Amino acid sequence: MTKDVKTAARLSVAPMMDWSDRHCRYFHRLMSRHALLYTEMVTAPALVRGGAVHLLDYNPQEHPVAVQLGGSDPKELAQATKICVARGYDEVNLNVGCPSDRVQSGTFGAVLMRDAPLVADCMKAMNDAAQGVEVTVKCRIGVDNQTPDDVLPDFIETVAAAGVKRFTIHARKAWLQGLSPKENRDVPPLDYPLVHRMKQAFPHLHLSINGGITSLDEVRAHLDVMDGVMIGRVAYHDPAAVLLGADQAIFGDTTRPPSAHEVVKKMYPYIEAQLTQGIRLHSITRHMLGLFTGRPGARKWRRILSEGATRDGAGVALVAEALSQVPEHASAT
Repeated sequence: MTKDVKTAARLSVAPMMDWSDRHCRYFHRLMSRHALLYTEMVTAPALVRGGAVHLLDYNPQEHPVAVQLGGSDPKELAQATKICVARGYDEVNLNVGCPSDRVQSGTFGAVLMRDAPLVADCMKAMNDAAQGVEVTVKCRIGVDNQTPDDVLPDFIETVAAAGVKRFTIHARKAWLQGLSPKENRDVPPLDYPLVHRMKQAFPHLHLSINGGITSLDEVRAHLDVMDGVMIGRVAYHDPAAVLLGADQAIFGDTTRPPSAHEVVKKMYPYIEAQLTQGIRLHSITRHMLGLFTGRPGARKWRRILSEGATRDGAGVALVAEALSQVPEHASAT
């Protein structure tokens, strides 16, 4: 397994609210030993004021794993960073990209693109609290009527001066007024060339690109320019396409990649352990529905899990039944 977070960041799976929880990350880790996995965003106030440290729960096998924080108060973010570092996370990331109303009302997320000096203050405070664990930023290319060609380099320069050496840049502007978070994932056009130019402008920084990347071929093409690539929705809806074989294609691992069938069977002990702790099967299998996307038997796999996993007593036998509907040769990588 890749220990160095900077190396792992050659390919990472984005923080995605309601999606990239600990069950999803464990599932993804079975497909790639090396990719960097991110938590859902956890707000600093929830940790510091709310004491919601259960939001930081993870399985040790998830390493390398990064936690993403939301917030805009330097002191509170510093306290939250200390909590995350104590929990053993490999990286602490600040969300400067989420466009949702809830995030805006909390004065964090993409709205912070308007205040690079405040982000720099936050990052300095986090860095001072991180005890050597790397702190990073995930940002947009701009928001609303900002001109990304002007805003993005200024933002990176200002925040980097606070000690940040790694940025992940979502190559899409965020519209904070008039577009929903869902629309913000598709409507503003992607600008990959601008993000590529940032790597040329800041060769000393580790820069990853994010947004609309759906295949390992695309990942490799971006890695010709960038230090890393972050994948999002495709890792959830069609994980086999981008995670099975990623270790070999992106990290040069010479071991045989697992088949999708093998990944499911490796989930059985985890599922059984979670069920004994009171976790419902659906909380785990909902993340597995897309594993056989586009393959024979995929519809039956999804139907059996979707209909059965919420029932009382549902367990590994249901997953095995669903798996039996997928011809094994269809899961070959």
